[in-house]
Amino acid sequence: MTRDHNTPISPRDLTHPQQVRAYGALVGCAVADAVGAPFEFKRAGLYGETFPTEVLGGIGEMIGGGSFGWAPGEFTDDTQMALALAEALEAGEGFDPAVVWAHFRAWADSAVDVGITIGTSLRFDSHVGAAEKAHQMLGGRTASNGAAMRIAPVGIVGVLAGREMTYEIAVAQASITHFDPAASAGAAIVAEIIRQTIVTGDFETAVTATFEYLAGTSLASVVLEQFVEICSHSFDPLTHAGPPNGTIWTAVAQAIWAVRSTSCFHDAVVAAIELGGDTDTVAAIAGSMAGAFYGLQGIPIRWTTYVHGHVVMPDGRKVQYRCQDLVDTARRLLALGNAPRSWVEPPVQPGKVHELGVWASNLDGARLVPNDFGVVSLCITDDRFIHHPYRRGVYMRDSEGDRNPELFFVLREAVEAIDAFLQEGRQVVVHCHGGRSRTTFVLKAWYMLREGKTHAEAHQWVGDEWPLYETWTRTFLDVLDNEWSDYVEAVHREWP
Repeated sequence: MTRDHNTPISPRDLTHPQQVRAYGALVGCAVADAVGAPFEFKRAGLYGETFPTEVLGGIGEMIGGGSFGWAPGEFTDDTQMALALAEALEAGEGFDPAVVWAHFRAWADSAVDVGITIGTSLRFDSHVGAAEKAHQMLGGRTASNGAAMRIAPVGIVGVLAGREMTYEIAVAQASITHFDPAASAGAAIVAEIIRQTIVTGDFETAVTATFEYLAGTSLASVVLEQFVEICSHSFDPLTHAGPPNGTIWTAVAQAIWAVRSTSCFHDAVVAAIELGGDTDTVAAIAGSMAGAFYGLQGIPIRWTTYVHGHVVMPDGRKVQYRCQDLVDTARRLLALGNAPRSWVEPPVQPGKVHELGVWASNLDGARLVPNDFGVVSLCITDDRFIHHPYRRGVYMRDSEGDRNPELFFVLREAVEAIDAFLQEGRQVVVHCHGGRSRTTFVLKAWYMLREGKTHAEAHQWVGDEWPLYETWTRTFLDVLDNEWSDYVEAVHREWP
C-alpha cells in the first residue's frame, strides 16, 4: 500500500530519517546563510576565488564580515526571521498572525539588517493592513525574497500539519510583510518542497509534486504564469536575463537550480553563492531545501560547528542559537521536544592512542586538554567547547538501524577533521559521551585510512591503546567492514 505523502503525520510515526532531514532543513538554512553572508551584494564567482579548495581545518569557510560585519559563522536576518517564525509557531500553537507579528517586530527592533519591504511593513503598529500600506509606499514593488528566506520552519511543521495547512501557513506568513501575491507563491513553493522532501527523501519528486499541487490552489495563476518556467530544468542562471535575485522569482529559481544541479549539500550552497548578488538569502533558501534532502548528517561539520546567532523575543530575551539549539527548535516544531541529555559521567583522563598526537576521552574528560588541541565531539556537548577555538561537532547517534541515515558521510567528515587538525600541527582529542563506542568507531576508521589497515587490525590497535573500547553497535561494525573498507582500499590505490 502506497503511503499518502500529503496528509498529516503523527510525531510518533515519524521515521528517524525524516527527523534528521527536518533538522537539516533548519540547520541548512542557518549554515548556508552564514557561509553566504560575506559575499552578499558582491559579484559572481567570488566565493571560488576566495576558496579555490575546501578548507577542512581551522574554522573552514566561516569567515564572517560582509556588508554588516557578521562574526565568523553568524547567520543573518534570513535565519533570524526563520527562528522568529519558528518560535511564534510554537508559542501560538500554530499560526497566529498577532503572535508572528509580535515576534517579527521584536526581532526588527534590534536587528542589524532589515530588508526594505519587511522593514516598511513592520513599522506599523498592527499587522492588519500593514503589508498593503507598505506595498503602496514602495510603489507596488514588494515581490522580494524575504517571505521565502524564512520559510524553513513552515516546511518542518508542515510535516505534522499536512500539505493543505502548509500552503495556508506559508501564504499567511508571507502576507504579513509582502502584499504582492508572487511573494506568497514563492514562499508556498519553497515550503512545500521542504515538506515533501522531508517526508519522501526525494527532492526532484518533491519539486514536481509541489507545482502540480499549487496549480490547483488560489495562487494557481501566479504560480503557472510567473514560476513554472523559471523553476524548470531549462532554467540557466548564467544566461537568465530576468530580474535580480533580490526578487522572489529569481531567488527561488536560483535556489532550486542550485540543489538540482549538484549532488551534495556543500556544492548546492556554493553554487548558490557563486551566482553573486543576494548570496546569503539565495543560499539560505537553497540550504533549507538541500538540508531537507541530504539531512543534518549531510552538512559539512566545519559549518555546523561554528554556525551561531541570536534573536530577540517579544519579552526582551535574547535567545542564542548554535547547531544543537537549531536541532532542538526543529524537534519542537515536530512536537518531539528538545533532544534528551544523558547523565554526564565523571571525566576520564585523556589518553594518547597514536604517536601522531591523537587522543581519546569522554565528554567531561575532553575538557581537560589544552586550548590548542583540536576537539572532535561525537555527542551533544551544549556549551562545553564554545570557547575552544579548534573543534568539530558531529551529529552521530550510538544506535542501530536508520538513526544515522548518512553514517558514511559523517564518519568521513570526522576522520577528515582529525587529519586536518593534525596537518595544522595540532594534537587532537576524539570523544563521545562515555568515550567508548562512537569514539573508538571513529578512531578505528581514522587508523584504517591513515595506516592502510584492515578493520581487524584497527580493532586490535584500539583494544591495545584505549581501555574503554566497546563494540556494541553492530551498525558501526558493518560500516567499517563494508563501505569504509572499500573506501580505504580505493584511497590507497590512488596514493603513490
